[in-house]
Amino acid sequence: ANTIEGSRTILPGGIANGIVGTLLMTLVASIIAIPIGLLGGIYLSENRSSRLASVVRFVTDLLQGTPSIVIGIIAYAWVVVPLSSYSALAGSVALAIMMLPLIIRSTEETLKLLPTSLKEAGLALGASYTSVILKVLVPSAFGGLFTGTLLAVSRVMGETAPLMLTALGSTAINWDILDPTSAVPLLIWEFYNDPNLADMIWSCSLFLLLLILVMNIIAKNVARKWKI
Repeated sequence: ANTIEGSRTILPGGIANGIVGTLLMTLVASIIAIPIGLLGGIYLSENRSSRLASVVRFVTDLLQGTPSIVIGIIAYAWVVVPLSSYSALAGSVALAIMMLPLIIRSTEETLKLLPTSLKEAGLALGASYTSVILKVLVPSAFGGLFTGTLLAVSRVMGETAPLMLTALGSTAINWDILDPTSAVPLLIWEFYNDPNLADMIWSCSLFLLLLILVMNIIAKNVARKWKI
């Protein structure tokens, strides 16, 4: 039975709290990671041989190979400790860090596929360098950029280890990013450790699988439609 505590709904044995938490943290992580990732990828594409680009590329590759539990520890030190509380924000920061390498490298590789004549034509017509990047190159590479971003989002949706150290989990549906929050991967772990809720593992796993499958199908369709 559902019970009400303030503005929260306690759902013992349900997965609505995990669904809301997953969507909330993924949204916040996307807001953090997508702009930074796109700007980083554009910089690497436009300044391929600079020393800073080499450093950024090295750090990106290093992050891509870093175990998720280590990223969880980093987010714990950066967010949980200063705030003295586990929260959806901390979980979002961990997920954003994991998304960054995928977005940056996919953006860089996509922009490399564009013909140089696009930029040259824009500059020859008198457009500023920034306008050419934002109004010519980025729209032309939209399909690849969108696909890389969507794949990065689907990649982090199934992560459990960093959320155990940051979001912690909650039995309530929580919309406050400063409070502990559950997620579908966390629910799978919690249900696995409770013999009375073992059957719920399958519903959580099925939901997560279908959600990621739908996102990958959307990414492939967009890539096919906007193929460079």
